[in-house]
Amino acid sequence: MMKNLPRNLLMLLIASSAINSHAALFDDKEARKKILEVEAKSQSNFEANQAAINELKKNQATTDAVIKGQGLADMQNQLEALKQEIANLKGELELANHHLETTQQRQKDLYTDTDTRLRKIESATVAPPVAAVAPAAVEEADVKAFAEADSLSKLAKHKEAFAAFDRFLRDHQTSKLVPDALYGMGYTQFALKNYKSSITTQQKVIDLYANSAKVPDAMYSMANSQIQLGQVANAKKTLRDLVTKYPDAEVTPNAQKRLKSLEALQ
Repeated sequence: MMKNLPRNLLMLLIASSAINSHAALFDDKEARKKILEVEAKSQSNFEANQAAINELKKNQATTDAVIKGQGLADMQNQLEALKQEIANLKGELELANHHLETTQQRQKDLYTDTDTRLRKIESATVAPPVAAVAPAAVEEADVKAFAEADSLSKLAKHKEAFAAFDRFLRDHQTSKLVPDALYGMGYTQFALKNYKSSITTQQKVIDLYANSAKVPDAMYSMANSQIQLGQVANAKKTLRDLVTKYPDAEVTPNAQKRLKSLEALQ
């Protein structure tokens, strides 16, 4: 069909086709160039970002290592301090236990010794004075010994008073002042907070010297020790017996007030 076209028209078509081909070729090169430029820029940006990420990771690893190292050091220091504190507490506990055991043993020894002496008093019989010593001299000696012990008690020197009454009961077992000395010992035991021992001592006064004027005082003292030990029912009974048996005793008004206070607690 192209053979039938005029020559000029054919040349025009060929030229137009060549121009379009050249234009297409030019457009394709420009596009590839742009693509390469974009790819190069992207690759550059990617590498820069990757380098930045790697640097951040490196810095993070270093920071973590430092923090971890400091954390371990702090934990180690705290652990050592805790161990030292535990060791100190253990030492203090052992010392406290030692003191407690020593105190308990001393109290036990004291109670045993006192109880032994009281038992001797129970079984003692009235014996005549030693022939070499006049009765008046013996009486004067026990009165003086009792007065010294009683004076210490009134001065609130309870430990010294206890020792003095103990000596008196050992040295003057047949004295008429034994019930007074027993009461005085029980009183000092109460003052020293040896309530159980005080009750035992005052009970000796009540049982062995029922006719003594010190019995009401011993009952009142015993009731006070029972209160300190939380034995309220026993204390009430002791006070009731005191008020009933000894209504005219000097200590009875105080016993009535104490009994009234205990009954008001219900």
